[in-house]
Amino acid sequence: KTKRLQRAESVVPEFVFVYRMKPILETTAPGESNESNQESKGCFECCIKCLGGVPYASLLATILCFSGVALFCGCGHVALTKVESIVEVYFSNTLSDHALLTDVIQMMQYVIYGVASFFFLYGIILLAEGFYTTSAVKEIHGEFKTTVCGRCISGMFVFLTYLLGIVWLGVFGFSAIPVFIYYNMWLTCQTINYPPANLTVTDICVDVRQYGIIPWNASPGKACGFTLAAICNTSEFDLSYHLFIVACAGAGVTVIALLIYMMATTYNFAVLKFKSREDCCTKF
Repeated sequence: KTKRLQRAESVVPEFVFVYRMKPILETTAPGESNESNQESKGCFECCIKCLGGVPYASLLATILCFSGVALFCGCGHVALTKVESIVEVYFSNTLSDHALLTDVIQMMQYVIYGVASFFFLYGIILLAEGFYTTSAVKEIHGEFKTTVCGRCISGMFVFLTYLLGIVWLGVFGFSAIPVFIYYNMWLTCQTINYPPANLTVTDICVDVRQYGIIPWNASPGKACGFTLAAICNTSEFDLSYHLFIVACAGAGVTVIALLIYMMATTYNFAVLKFKSREDCCTKF
């Protein structure tokens, strides 16, 4: 009996301890879950609020602008170097005949460096301006406020973006010229492989002087027959042809990016100007 009583006494306190701790755990768990739910809900709402201030149109335009300018500048630079090599070897034996072409190509390559640097900075500035105007339009950070200086800066970006869009339309058209010249040469080379019945291979020629690449007194100035076929089979011709195509495509992508910039900046500027009026009572 004494041993059984001792065992019972040793078990009872443990049972009481467990019985007393159970309600405590049950009462504290719901409070902790509510606090964690509120914290997760607040974090989710903060993330949604931050995502609402992202200028998705400007972000897409920036990605397209960087990609297009990189393709145009990189491929155009290498393609111009290949053109200079082809002209020196096959179409102009005298240095003075292609000296002007060499100077123009070097000048265009320096212009390419400047264009790449300018659009890198301009794309970042437009993206930052898109973040600012989007947050102001949607009133992400509280009550809407604007200044005359801010509206003037937004208007300046709108005007500059429209101007650059018009300029890049010209660049896109200009970049299609070497693609057209190379395409004609490629078609002529295909004609050499399958000559018509009334022509011989030596009668099929390409004269680059008619495109203004070199002067009319340059010698030889043209390539005929198997010499032309050899030019078309070189790696310089094939590589420069495809690089000019990619550069033209890059210029087109840049034009699309600038069009998106135009729409985004114009919309943000119009909304900022409308909401800055004292009698404004409508929210877009």
